Amino acid sequence: MSVAKTRILLADDHALVRRGLRLILDAEPDLMVVAEAADGADAVDAVRKTELDLAILDIAMPRMTGLQAAREIARRAPAVRILMLSMHDNEQYFFEALRAGASGYVLKSVADRDLLEACRAAMRGEPFLYPGAITALIRDYLHRARQGERLPESILTPREEEIIKLIAEGNSAKEIAEALVISVKTVDRHRANILQKLGMRDRIDLTRYAIRAGLVEP
Repeated sequence: MSVAKTRILLADDHALVRRGLRLILDAEPDLMVVAEAADGADAVDAVRKTELDLAILDIAMPRMTGLQAAREIARRAPAVRILMLSMHDNEQYFFEALRAGASGYVLKSVADRDLLEACRAAMRGEPFLYPGAITALIRDYLHRARQGERLPESILTPREEEIIKLIAEGNSAKEIAEALVISVKTVDRHRANILQKLGMRDRIDLTRYAIRAGLVEP
């Protein structure tokens, strides 16, 4: 009797990482990589073109981050489960991943041990959390309970996040305008709106925010 295979998209900007993870996944009777992507934009495109059950996204990729791609995939294809891959045991990235719609967060350093379990948990509709993430969740919950707070939603639009990422990567207004095929004046207007929304003053503040929000790597 043949086993129904989970159809997987693997997105990471490093070809060697993709090759290694693909070997691990394809060796399993119930898992099969059917598409690969080198950045977040290609990942979103692959979800549109390919029948998939699960998307495994590196958190930090060029053009569009894994977090941005996760939000877009969750919106366009809610039936596709999402796992985030990261080099960083970072609470901010972890919480952003959950907000983006991911059902699990896997550290690359232990992917050979955790990835298969995370894939199967996601397909069962269960979250996969590494031990440090569970500690972070509990600590955050207790802190917010004491403060009477709840997790804030992102106040930036997807376009504003795109622009803040490009600013943090050191691009000028002219370069951003060319990359997004918009006018420099539009870039400046978006930048002013972002600064006002976040209560910030300059590029340095925006870069710090982009790192905290997982839009760029520190």
